[in-house]
Amino acid sequence: MRIVSGKYKGRRISAPKKLPVRPTTDMAKESLFNILNNQYYFDDISVLDLFSGTGNISYEFASRGTEQITAVDSHHGCIKFINETAESFEMAITTIKSDVFKFLERSQQQHTIIFADPPYDFPTEEFAKIPQLIFENKLLETDGILIVEHSKHTDLSHLDHYTHSRSYGGNMFSFFE
Repeated sequence: MRIVSGKYKGRRISAPKKLPVRPTTDMAKESLFNILNNQYYFDDISVLDLFSGTGNISYEFASRGTEQITAVDSHHGCIKFINETAESFEMAITTIKSDVFKFLERSQQQHTIIFADPPYDFPTEEFAKIPQLIFENKLLETDGILIVEHSKHTDLSHLDHYTHSRSYGGNMFSFFE
């Protein structure tokens, strides 16, 4: 995987093969950030990266100037890798090792952008819990957005706060406001 833009543009990051991850493709990531670039100044926002895996999305935000980034994952190896990578690039990424749903139930901090990339094989009920907990606990700022990455075979359009989806190959991003 590589960082597609910003201070660290072009830098390659190689995650250990033993991590249980499926990083967002460079094409999908670049398309997503083109959308976000038209809505936000990256140095003025707060980002929450859920099911952060390798930290791919967190690194992209950090490379573009975001300084308030929290990455949450339940896997010790993922958190360790993000910490090591962020330190080597001197990126300000706070990591939290936690079950994402438990974290969302406890959290009280609001964010401008919340990005969630759960396993593609999650049942629809599990996908539905993500926006439900975020909106019930008011974790988005007023002009904030929740983006959930999922397979093109998963339909989230029936969920509350859903606004639209974008498809990039086999990847989909569903947006909630």
